[in-house]
Amino acid sequence: MIQRAAKLNPTSLTLDRLEELGIRPELIAARGLCPCVEASHLELAEVGADGREHRLVPEAAKAWCRMKDAALQANIHLFIVSAYRSVDRQAEIIQRKLDAGQKIEDILCVSAPPGFSEHHTGCAMDIGAPDTPLLECCFDQTAAFSWLRQHAGQFGFVLSYPADNPQGYQYEPWHWCHVASRDSPLRAAPAI
Repeated sequence: MIQRAAKLNPTSLTLDRLEELGIRPELIAARGLCPCVEASHLELAEVGADGREHRLVPEAAKAWCRMKDAALQANIHLFIVSAYRSVDRQAEIIQRKLDAGQKIEDILCVSAPPGFSEHHTGCAMDIGAPDTPLLECCFDQTAAFSWLRQHAGQFGFVLSYPADNPQGYQYEPWHWCHVASRDSPLRAAPAI
């Protein structure tokens, strides 16, 4: 089983932000969530069809390009749906869901608390394929997912949130993290 890295202790700023969102430290500790350091050096990994830029740390970006090219040679088309995301952006996502009337417990089954998302590290990305609903569990029924399960490890990527994962997130067949990057959050055990 992959262990998660304890890269830092949450700062008072992060703790304040969590408190504002109604996220209690006990909830994070009970789920074994680890703080994730925001990447300081990112490079463009891909520009989406909508013009959105997707950034990753250099090692992950290069591995993504190699993996995407290999998939294409097998007639599998992959694209990035989401990559690096700041702590502030993660807080905005949580706040938007709270404003829409969702309960924090439900939100945290599908979204990491600010400061605890693998996306902060620039090593994680959500992957999509043409003619497939984005960020839906049915992605695991696609040829793209089958190819990823067989080959992603060769490029240093792992599926972060399989079914019944210990972090308590919903199954996310689209979410992959580059564990070969030195900044990967998937290296050691939780620390909260």
